[in-house]
Order: sequence, then C-alpha cells, then structure tokens
Amino acid sequence: MKKLPTAEIGIFGGSGFYSFLTRDHPRDAEPLVQKINLTTPYGKPSAPVTLAKISGRKVAFLPRHGEKHQFPPHKIPFKANIEAFKMLGVKYIISPCSAGSLKKEVKPGSFVILDQFLDRTHGRDDTFYHGPEVVHIGGAKPYCPDLQKIAIKACQTLKIPVHKSGTAVVINGPRFSTTSESAYFSKLGFEVINMTQYPEVILAREKEMCFLGIALITDFDAGLAGKVKPVELKEVLEVFAKNNEKSKKLIFEIIKNLPQKVDCSCSTALTGAKI
Repeated sequence: MKKLPTAEIGIFGGSGFYSFLTRDHPRDAEPLVQKINLTTPYGKPSAPVTLAKISGRKVAFLPRHGEKHQFPPHKIPFKANIEAFKMLGVKYIISPCSAGSLKKEVKPGSFVILDQFLDRTHGRDDTFYHGPEVVHIGGAKPYCPDLQKIAIKACQTLKIPVHKSGTAVVINGPRFSTTSESAYFSKLGFEVINMTQYPEVILAREKEMCFLGIALITDFDAGLAGKVKPVELKEVLEVFAKNNEKSKKLIFEIIKNLPQKVDCSCSTALTGAKI
C-alpha cells in the first residue's frame, strides 16, 4: 500500500474560497505541491485534497462543498472529509464559514471566533460511533480554546473587526430561515446562523483534532428585518468577496503562530468517553 503524504494543518474552504492554495497566495507559501484523491471508510471526501507548505508548515486544503460547489449543506460528506484529514495526520483544523448575523452589533464584514453551536439540523450522520463501541464525547467546549486565542490575536494584528466569542445556530438548509425562525434565534441571544459547522466540529472532536471555527459575516439575517437596513444581493456579494480575501490573510497569520506541539484537551477528548 502506497504511503500517504502528511499534513499537520487542515483547512476547510467554503463558497468562493477554492483558490486558497493557488498562485495568488503570499510569497511564503510554496507553489502547489500536489493534489491527491482519497477514499475513506466513509466514502470519498468532497473533493481531492490539495497539499502545500505555508510558513514551513504542511497544510491540506479541502473545499467542503466540492470543487464546483456541487454539495449542498445537508449533503456534504462530513465524515469522509474529517477522516481524510485524520488519514493525513492533521492535528489542527481551521474552518472558515460564511454566516448571517443575528445581532445588530455583529456587522457584515466582521468575523466571529466561534466557541459554541446550537444544532438545529436533522438527518445528518453526526458520529463515528454507531456501536458496538459506544462513545459519549464531551460537547461542553466543542471549539479549541487555544486556537481561539491565536485567531483573536491574528485578527487584531491584521486589524480585522472581530467578536472574540459567539454561538452559531446551525440550520439544516438548503433553505434560509423564515423571518420568524430567525427572530426566535435572535431573541435567544445567539450571534450567527450557518449551515455547515455541525457536525463538522463534533466529528473533529471525536477524532481528537483541534478545531477552529471562524464565522465570516456576510449579511444580517431575516429576523433583524425592521431593525437594520435590508441588504441587497450586490452588497452581500461585495462583502462576500472582501471576507474571503481577509480570511486568507487571517489563516496565513494563524498558521505562522500555531504551536508545533498540541497542548490542549482536544487531543485527549476520547479519554473517559468510551464505554
């Protein structure tokens, strides 16, 4: 069996993020190294994995929706994607995602470093453990606190407007929320709404990988109607493009500051979780 290449950092890309490891990246990123096709016990991931080096660190990039955005949120092969990174030896996962704002103070163009989620999805295969081995993974702190600190500092260095914490309400999609649903989430005090953070984050935890979720705010969600000026599609697309560019710079800054050795509880998440 041919030996697989390795990577220590995995990056999930979303819409408009597919050019991350192309010629437009910073000078300290080496040219494209290789693209590999993987098959996992859970099927094929969303796309071939692209491998490169950034600041001397081995990085694997995978567009979660596929290279042609062919996978809607509820059909993303989340388990295969996470397993593909695990097969390559990934220790850190950086997961930027587009999101809508549920609060007036969380404005389009700003970033939210996620520390919690509220799962409102259904029908998604959200565990690697269906028996006979039983695992109750701890979910109190699903996102890596060490990576959160590094991301916050990186945002401050780059002068990117950032909210240091936030909860993502993860809806199933592919439809957006009704005004009533969105207003409900807003009244409960949550910050952002998204379709892909779950089960991505919890599956990574089952594989004992550190996970960083960065919500890139593109617009105000429907529940804020009447409280903020409604955005137009043109404005959303403009923010979208700017967010992708900022997130690329942010991720390169984060990579430069990642510790060589994992020293947090994420790497021992299964300890005491197995029955």
